[in-house]
Amino acid sequence: FKENRKDDIWLVDFYAPWCGHCKKLEPVWNEVGIEMKNMGSPVKVGKMDATSFSSIASEFGVRGYPTIKLLKGDLAYNYRGPRTKDDIIEFANRVAGPLIRPLPSQHMFEHVQKRHHVLFVYVGGESPLKEKYIEVASELIVYTYFFSASEDVLPEYVTLPELPAVVVFKDGTYFVYDEYEDGDLSSWINRERFQGYLNVDGFTLYELGDTGKLVAIAVIDDKNSSVEHTRLKSIIQEVARDYRDHFHRVFQFGHMDGNDYINSLLMDDLTIPTIVVLNTSNQQYFLPERHIENAEDMVQFINNILDGTAEAQGGDGLMQRIKRIIYDAKSTVMSVFKSSPLLGCFLFGLPLGVISIMCYGICTADTDGGVDEHEAAKKENGDRELTDEGSEEEQEEEKNGKHTELSDGELKQKDIMEKKKD
Repeated sequence: FKENRKDDIWLVDFYAPWCGHCKKLEPVWNEVGIEMKNMGSPVKVGKMDATSFSSIASEFGVRGYPTIKLLKGDLAYNYRGPRTKDDIIEFANRVAGPLIRPLPSQHMFEHVQKRHHVLFVYVGGESPLKEKYIEVASELIVYTYFFSASEDVLPEYVTLPELPAVVVFKDGTYFVYDEYEDGDLSSWINRERFQGYLNVDGFTLYELGDTGKLVAIAVIDDKNSSVEHTRLKSIIQEVARDYRDHFHRVFQFGHMDGNDYINSLLMDDLTIPTIVVLNTSNQQYFLPERHIENAEDMVQFINNILDGTAEAQGGDGLMQRIKRIIYDAKSTVMSVFKSSPLLGCFLFGLPLGVISIMCYGICTADTDGGVDEHEAAKKENGDRELTDEGSEEEQEEEKNGKHTELSDGELKQKDIMEKKKD
């Protein structure tokens, strides 16, 4: 494989045999291989046990499982989209093809525009802008298609201030790249590769983090057709549409079905329907201080965030990280007990029981040992006192003995003196 891989285009799943996500991907991956073969695609589909061939996995920068890469010549493109058959095949066909796809006619342009919600087109001849466009396409082809066309191929409603130009078609209209207002071309394309209003899920929110934008979301229940749920969604859509020129460089708009993912992100229970603005770069979030009644209220809320008067909550500070560790651990335990109470009792009850018994045994052993040592020390001290000083009776006898010896001596002295006198 190492010797011959550059002769072909390869779509490879790097997996580990013990990985649960890899096992879940396996049937999908088999469908991808069959579909690509039936389509007559030049892309070869394979999979590799990264634990057995760790040197090759390391060569391609594999750090997690499963990792999907398209290998094209000296380049390796990471797939970061949903792990569905259609999305993986779309990625493979997009990256395996030419970086810049020409649109030779208006009919072709209309056909491509119907297939893609977001369409990037370079208009003009050879230029430094085209070279930059090709360079950006080689980097961002994993996310979107890149096309080129002459000015007469574009729809009649398109008016370009000058050529060459890079144009994005989306949201029923078009926007022209301006180097002075939009900055770097790569950053502009990365920001503009999403529609102005999205149905946001966890994966989309993760992808939006690369754009550096704040994400304004109406958190609702799609199955709930009440006025309040519908009204908040409409307000976000209206602001995204009517105030695009004011906010599109800084804000992304959308709605999210349900609050489960938001709750885990914010480590709080949000009551739906509600509106929240997320800063995915530092995990901060903003909640409106008062009820959002209309688009004007939403615009005021956004302006308060931009001028710094809105209070930011959350973040990625030390205390927040500790709080997240505790929250994640608690969520894991709760999810285990909810899905299987018996399994939860076994997994957490058994270790706790063993630890409790061990602690009890250690504490009991220390207490008994301490009493024994105390008594032994006391006895030893008592013996030492008896050995060194003797009993009270022995001491009394010793005193009496000394007194008797002294009395006899005095008597002898007296006898001698009497004899001398005589």
